[in-house]
Amino acid sequence: MLTSLRVGILLGLRQIQRASIWTTFLIIFIMMLTFLNLVGVSGILVGLIEGSVEANRNQYTGNVFISTPSGDPDIKTTNSILQTIENINEAENYSYRFLSNATIEANYKTRRDQNEVRDTVGAQIAGINPERENSVTGLSNFVVEGEYLNNNDTESILIGANLLRQYAADFGEGFSTLDNISPGATVRLTAGDKTKEYKVKGVVDSKVNETSLRVFMTEDEFVRFFDRYTLNVNEIAVVSKPGIGEDILKSIILRSGAGDGAKVQTAEESIPQFLNDIKIAFGILGNIIGGIGIVVASITIFIIIFINAITRRKYIGILKAIGIRARSIQFAYIFQSIFYALSGSLLGMAVLYGLLVPTVAKNPIDFPFSDGILVAPIDDVLIKLLILLVVTILAGFIPAWMIIRKNTLDSILGR
Repeated sequence: MLTSLRVGILLGLRQIQRASIWTTFLIIFIMMLTFLNLVGVSGILVGLIEGSVEANRNQYTGNVFISTPSGDPDIKTTNSILQTIENINEAENYSYRFLSNATIEANYKTRRDQNEVRDTVGAQIAGINPERENSVTGLSNFVVEGEYLNNNDTESILIGANLLRQYAADFGEGFSTLDNISPGATVRLTAGDKTKEYKVKGVVDSKVNETSLRVFMTEDEFVRFFDRYTLNVNEIAVVSKPGIGEDILKSIILRSGAGDGAKVQTAEESIPQFLNDIKIAFGILGNIIGGIGIVVASITIFIIIFINAITRRKYIGILKAIGIRARSIQFAYIFQSIFYALSGSLLGMAVLYGLLVPTVAKNPIDFPFSDGILVAPIDDVLIKLLILLVVTILAGFIPAWMIIRKNTLDSILGR
C-alpha cells in the first residue's frame, strides 16, 4: 500500500507538471471560488445578525446588562448594585438609565382647529448622565443632526430618528412618527397630568432600535419631570475590562446578590430570541448555498479527472502493462484532486483572512438594520475545508476507477 501510494504521488506530480499552467491555474481558481462561496456566503449571512448583536452590545447593553425584573417598576437594589460595580476590578465602566413613557406632540403650536389631528407619538423617555452614557455606548457618535446633551441641558432633549417622519417614512403609514421636527424645534411631552415643552437639541440615528426609538434627557430633568422620588434606575449597562469574559463579569455581579432584585444578563443573553432564530436560520441557509457550491466543485473535478483519464487511456494501459498497479494509478488521480482542492482552499483562506475579513471589519456592509461583518471562525472554516477535500477525493477516485477497470489491451489499442 505504501509503495502504491508513493508511486501514485510521483505519477500525479508528473501529470500536474506536464499539464498546461493555465489549465492548472483555472482549476485552482475555481476551487478557490468554491471555498470562498462555502465559507463566505454563510459568514456574511451570519455576520448580518452578528453585526446587529455587536451593535447591541456596543451601543446599548454593554457586556453585562442589568434590567428591571418582570413586574417591578424599577431596580429596587440600584444603590447596592452600583456600589458593587464601582468596586469590581473586572468592570471598566457603566452607565445607568431611568425609563418611563410619555406622549410627544409636535404640532400643538400650529394647530388652530381643535378638531385637527394632533401630531403625537408615544415613546420611551430615558434619563441619562450624558457623559457616563457616552463613555459606555458612544451615544454622541450617533447624533446625526444638532448637538449632544450636556449635564446642564434641563430644557433640551435628544430624539430618536425612528420617531421622525423624515427618517422613518419607509416604515409605512401605520408607524406613528412626528412631522417637521429637527434640531431647534419645540415639542411637548405629556406624562399623566404633567406637561412640559422641550427643545430638540439633536437627532439620534442608530441601527439599535432601543436607541432610535427613545427620547433622551438628563437624569436630573427626568427625576423632576416624572416625579421619580426614588433614585432606583431601570437599566444598567456594564462594560468589562479587556480580556474579561462576559460570563465571568456576570457571575461576579451575581455573587454580590444583584440577582435578587434585578435581571442580570450577558449581552448575548439579552438579545431578542428572534435574532438568535434568524442567526441559526441564516447559518443553515448559508450552508445549503455552500453545499450547492461543493456539488458544483465535485462535478467540475469529476469532469476534469474523467476527461484527463479518457484522453490518457492508452498511457494508463501502458502503465498497467509494465507492472504499475491499478491502485497506484488511482492514487495518482486522487492526488491530483487533493492538490487542486487543497491549493484552491489555501489560496481561498489567504484571501479570506488576509483581505476579506479585515476589509469588511473596517468597512462593515451597510444593511438596513445592522452593519454586517464577515464571520469566519477558524474551526468552522477547517471543518468546511475537510468536507471539501473529502468530496473532491471521491470526485477524483470515481472516474479514475471507471477507466482503470477497463481491460489493459483494450486501453492500449483504444478500443
